[in-house]
Amino acid sequence: MLFLNFILHLLFSGFNTCEHNALQLPTFTTAAKVRVIITFILCGISAFCNLAVLWAHYRHRRKSHVRVLIVNLTTADLLVTFIVMPVDAVWNMTVQWLAGNLACRVLMFLKLQAMYSCAFVTVVISLDRQSAILNPLGISMARRRNRVMLMVAWSMMSCSHPQIFIFNTVTISDPAEFTQCTTRGSFLTHWQETAYNMFTFSCLFLLPLIIMIIVYTRIFLQISKRMKRKSCNEPDLRCSKNNIPKARMRTLQMSIVIVLCFIVCWTPYYLLGLWYWFFPDDLEGKVSHSLTHILFIFGLFNACMDPIIYGLFTIRFKGLRNRCCKATLSSGTERNTLKQSL
Repeated sequence: MLFLNFILHLLFSGFNTCEHNALQLPTFTTAAKVRVIITFILCGISAFCNLAVLWAHYRHRRKSHVRVLIVNLTTADLLVTFIVMPVDAVWNMTVQWLAGNLACRVLMFLKLQAMYSCAFVTVVISLDRQSAILNPLGISMARRRNRVMLMVAWSMMSCSHPQIFIFNTVTISDPAEFTQCTTRGSFLTHWQETAYNMFTFSCLFLLPLIIMIIVYTRIFLQISKRMKRKSCNEPDLRCSKNNIPKARMRTLQMSIVIVLCFIVCWTPYYLLGLWYWFFPDDLEGKVSHSLTHILFIFGLFNACMDPIIYGLFTIRFKGLRNRCCKATLSSGTERNTLKQSL
């Protein structure tokens, strides 16, 4: 029987679990050392990129409703950056839990809150794009609608409150004193633990995934219908080939990439969790500890990629090119003037 249950490993921990005996206590392995180094590097990159997005937002005078959504996603990513990443890295270094029972409960609660915020703010961005494409005339209500959806998204963090009650510190004394923050002893039967794990998995990944699949399926169907029209229905706006304003289409593309990044980064790790919950005996011996480290780090990339994606889709390359051309022409004019004067 694993000493740490897999939900702890799946969401927040990452060091090697072991059987409750004298020969297999967790150790600070080479894979764990690599994970710590990479986690700290990702923490620095994510902090720099997300703080740069916040700085750019507050410098910008025009506060569109899309930028408000991006700021909320950036805030959620910063929660992962400053809570999940440092705690995971330090926990891997110390191997056992040294912060006490209160910190165990509070930090597990905050970690799950950070994960919920990222998932549901991503859902809000998808719903906003659905409204923009399916109901373009309702753009005036977008700010108010998004405010309500964001309130609901952040309130979903209340689903992490059980963490305070089910996590606690467990100490063994044979062969040496060893303390760990785990859910051991909090569930009377195995099915109760499995039910809680599936509830967490559904709220963190399955429910957001289903909503986003439905939303973008509706968007693609609507775009397919518009592509059949020969003329642009919005003559006052710059439209693309599918009769959607180019600015709106660019924002849609950005949201699609953000959603795909979330799915690609976290799907392998959650699938590993499902494998453990339903076939725990098959998992042991077939999946190396190094692979679990790699999959968790791959999930953390999501917090780094969101601000990069936002930056790539909002940089005005056309304006930059025009400024470069003007600078080139002006320098050429100055050279010609200098030659004529000589």
